[in-house]
Amino acid sequence: MTKSIPLLFLAAGLCAGLHAGEPVSLFDGKTFQGWTGQDGKEPGAGWRVVDGTLHLDGAGGNLLSEKEYTDFDLTWEWKIAEGGNNGLKYWVTKVDEKHWLGIEYQMLDDEKHPDSKNGPKRITASFYDIQAPTVKPPVKAPGEWNQSRVVAKDGKLQHWLNGVLVGEADTASPEWKANLAASKFKDKVGFAPGTGRIMLTDHKDKTWYRNIRITEL
Repeated sequence: MTKSIPLLFLAAGLCAGLHAGEPVSLFDGKTFQGWTGQDGKEPGAGWRVVDGTLHLDGAGGNLLSEKEYTDFDLTWEWKIAEGGNNGLKYWVTKVDEKHWLGIEYQMLDDEKHPDSKNGPKRITASFYDIQAPTVKPPVKAPGEWNQSRVVAKDGKLQHWLNGVLVGEADTASPEWKANLAASKFKDKVGFAPGTGRIMLTDHKDKTWYRNIRITEL
């Protein structure tokens, strides 16, 4: 049975009026419009548009949205190959000469990828390496489509998977700050400052995206 977990947004009275703007598609199913490679140039050869999906087939580099976002409701559908690993990052900024970093919504074959054995902070729908899901994520088998959702509002975050709220975080809380200090990002000055770009990561595993939509709040 899925446990209920407290809704930070309800407690803060933030549910009313969450959808302040109109949903905008971040992928038109035909082109890379709105996206750029990490170097500001065209996406790498590993990224292709195939049958209305944004498909990573081998090394293609990270994809960054051209626009930055602060408060938003983001949904997308994704699937990975067996044993695969990928992720979507948000509040992404350039933290040094080489690295663009942000909070990562992990997308993983939890059964067969070794990273899932490194603890619950590495499984699907986790706040990667920072905070584990509160309930077991209802992830589908490799090759099947999942629907994910991230809501960010006033520094508070929600991760959803296939209609289930699986994790919440308050980036101003002592718990978040302690988790961040214990993570691989602890020494990254300016990490996830509360605004930034969206990144589709490249872990060199086959991944498909479709129906990427965002509503600014």
